[in-house]
Amino acid sequence: MLQALSSRRHFKELSEEEILALAISSEEDDARIYATYAQELRDNYPASAKAFDEMAAEENEHRRMLIEAFKSRFGDVIPLIRREHVAGYYERRPVWLVKNLGLERLREEARKMEQDAQRFYLAAAQRTTDAATRKLLGDLAEAEGKHEEAAAEMIEGLEVDEGAIEKGAAHRQFILTWVQPGLAGLMDGSVSTLAPIFATAFATQDPWTTFQVGLAASVGAGISMGFTEAAHDDGVISGRGSPVKRGFASGVMTLLGGLGHALPYLITDFWTATTIAFIVVFFELWAIAWIQKKYMETPFSRAIFQVVLGGSLVLGAGILIGGG
Repeated sequence: MLQALSSRRHFKELSEEEILALAISSEEDDARIYATYAQELRDNYPASAKAFDEMAAEENEHRRMLIEAFKSRFGDVIPLIRREHVAGYYERRPVWLVKNLGLERLREEARKMEQDAQRFYLAAAQRTTDAATRKLLGDLAEAEGKHEEAAAEMIEGLEVDEGAIEKGAAHRQFILTWVQPGLAGLMDGSVSTLAPIFATAFATQDPWTTFQVGLAASVGAGISMGFTEAAHDDGVISGRGSPVKRGFASGVMTLLGGLGHALPYLITDFWTATTIAFIVVFFELWAIAWIQKKYMETPFSRAIFQVVLGGSLVLGAGILIGGG
């Protein structure tokens, strides 16, 4: 995993040739995704399916224009570079994860796709020194912006409320910048510290020692998660926002997630402290599942299963190791 991450390059390290090649592969992927959406909607929502067909056709036209620009500057051989090869580049959900979603969710996916593409073309245009290429990339950014508006108008006769669009964009940005990294931190802090804290508790039955281990594990995990989140994505292309804000959210929530079940061991009676720590763990796992349901649209039953199962396994491992 670490080797795979280290082999990815940041957008700022790409040459103009590689940026154009990345744009070509991205347009091809997006065209295929829109075509799949159209196929899914054709029977029940023919107007929306037609809109997705048109968007797919435009993405293919963008790809053709980019290929012509590439050939005129760099020749016929286009290097293979895809979005997964670039650190911090926006991602696309696998089609099988969205095929059975409703029309509203597909529209929202389309709007996000176009917003991501527009952001990429604006950044790419700033990186090129060729006037014709810069104009092409700027024109494509404008076209992707119009696609975003079209995704919001996909029902025939729909009036677009600009205030609602701005509010929705702000909400998405809040989730990307604060909720996602904060949730990742809370999950890491709450679950990963269970084993060392409860192993120490049952091995020593000393509340103060357990608290020290829990504090050290929580602080160390918070610093690690914060720096990792800030370093792996500068937010320029992914649109996830300031790396400092994301690192802060991830680091603080990791710290709090670990401290939640470490603080009860400030109580001098071991079994009282342990009982309270167990109760705190229950509420931590419940809070994680609730956040997943509210902000990440994860079905509550699945969120509960994933979080409780993972937490229980780590907790059980800690107790077995400490009590062995």
